[in-house]
Amino acid sequence: MKKEKGKTNLKILLATDGSAHSKVVLEKISNKIYPPKTEVRIVYVYETVPMITTLETMGVMQEYYVATKKDALKTAEKIAKNAAGILRKKNPSLTVTTFVIDGSPKRVILEEAEKFCADLIIVGSHGAGAVERFLLGSVSQAVALHAKCSVEIVRK
Repeated sequence: MKKEKGKTNLKILLATDGSAHSKVVLEKISNKIYPPKTEVRIVYVYETVPMITTLETMGVMQEYYVATKKDALKTAEKIAKNAAGILRKKNPSLTVTTFVIDGSPKRVILEEAEKFCADLIIVGSHGAGAVERFLLGSVSQAVALHAKCSVEIVRK
């Protein structure tokens, strides 16, 4: 917790991906009581895979990639905004901000927690990336192992 002129200021980074587990996380934390001046930063990290499109004949592929990335961003923004609305409705005293970032969820969540000076990171035990969990380990596990602050992993 950060001290500001004798007042406690809790900073929470909430990672969401719109999955069923993320909805459970949001439901559980929105029902908790937090100290005054608590700040919650909702982070939605979406990952796009760049396509190599150096050949002219692949111009259609490049247009498809750009459209797909734009759709992913819109979806991410909508999910983050909805999550913020739910949290604000149940906890009007919270200061809630949202960030949508393209990148590796494991890396971005940890980086954003440090930039935000988070006291706590909250993540779901599972997310939308089943293939990534199988190949690389879960995002929640990576965050718990490498975070420089406390991590709460919420199970469904």
